[in-house]
Amino acid sequence: MTTTATTFEGFRETDFDTFRIEGLEGRMEAIRSRIQPKFRALSDALLQGVSVQAGEEMFLHIAKHARRTVNAPVDTWMAMAGNKRGYKAHPHFQIGLFDDRVFIWLALIYELPSKKAIAETYLSQLKKIRKTIPSDFMLSFDHMKKDAFVVKQLGEAGLREGIERFRDIKSSELLIGRTFMADEPLLRDGQAFVDTAAKTFETLMPLYKLAQASS
Repeated sequence: MTTTATTFEGFRETDFDTFRIEGLEGRMEAIRSRIQPKFRALSDALLQGVSVQAGEEMFLHIAKHARRTVNAPVDTWMAMAGNKRGYKAHPHFQIGLFDDRVFIWLALIYELPSKKAIAETYLSQLKKIRKTIPSDFMLSFDHMKKDAFVVKQLGEAGLREGIERFRDIKSSELLIGRTFMADEPLLRDGQAFVDTAAKTFETLMPLYKLAQASS
């Protein structure tokens, strides 16, 4: 039986309103019905291309928020990783949203067992990495928070400090990519967003491969 790929039609105000629904059950139902189908459509558009660029088969993972029993999630995401069983312990790519923004990340999060090795590789090639990351891209050091910093403002010294924190502090993370506020017209145009996400992942692919080689 073959399945038909669905077309991503963009994010809408109702998607962001999901995170204003009170209560875990109601919000999770809205995440499943409104947002997760859009993640599957994004995967249909992006996964094959990302796999080709990565040189390995990539697999879609959609956040289940299974550990939550009381508090409703403040964000949700999809991940593309080279491991079929899970993504948190591996370098991966993310697309997700909070109540006021969408993020597109290369994500190296705290569950990674090879954090220190990846960080040392990045630090040893810092100048090359700084040239690889466009100056208008963002860095975040905690996937649970909205805080993100423009690469241009951080400079090479700030990038080094962030990578050193990622290496030395168990809970510190490293997320590199782009964020778009909810009122950004790009988010309403499905194909334009797919193209932007694909270009973002292509730009970050050398960093993904460095991280994979160090894992």
